[in-house]
Amino acid sequence: MRAVIAEDQALLRDGLVRLFEDAGHEVIAAVDNADRLRAAVSEHSPDLAVVDVRMPPTFTDEGIRAAHWIRDAHPEVAVLILSQHVETQGVVELASQSGFGYLLKDRVLDVGEFVEAAERVARGGSALDPQVVATLVGSSSGSGVGGLTEREHEVLTLMAEGLTNAGIAKRLVLTERTVESHARSVFAKLDLQGGEDGHRRVLAVLSYLSSRSQ
Repeated sequence: MRAVIAEDQALLRDGLVRLFEDAGHEVIAAVDNADRLRAAVSEHSPDLAVVDVRMPPTFTDEGIRAAHWIRDAHPEVAVLILSQHVETQGVVELASQSGFGYLLKDRVLDVGEFVEAAERVARGGSALDPQVVATLVGSSSGSGVGGLTEREHEVLTLMAEGLTNAGIAKRLVLTERTVESHARSVFAKLDLQGGEDGHRRVLAVLSYLSSRSQ
């Protein structure tokens, strides 16, 4: 995997570079602002862009805006956003596309899980932090989510993180058949059609929750 990293904090930027390289991936550019990120993506066409949300000059939503630009101008480049806090503005539109992830920075501390998530996003999958998912779910009390059981909430959250049914079963210590049953119930209660593509189903749930929360 060839990656570009945009992070204004030098220590974290260097740490991410080492992390990717230690995992056998190539970091072709490591920059500290959104303008340099755009230039690096245009020049190198990486497999993955790792993007901090708040970067110079305003330290507000530069990363989100840069992510939208990347997906518009270079749709073949996957994007993994990193943030110190949960910020959902503009995220759902990005999450409606394949090859997108949004993780909180403390997830980097679990190196194995972080690298696995980055690789999944680069392959066209998704990786959404549980706190991001919880914010979307929690803001949608009128969407039918309130009718889910506690276990169904757990399954929905892990589906939105990008886990397969097998991955959810392992995380919750359930059989895969039990997870499939819970997933069918979730989609029935949310009045969503469950296709064969698990990634598309996850994005449908997130889009549904977001639209009902606005």
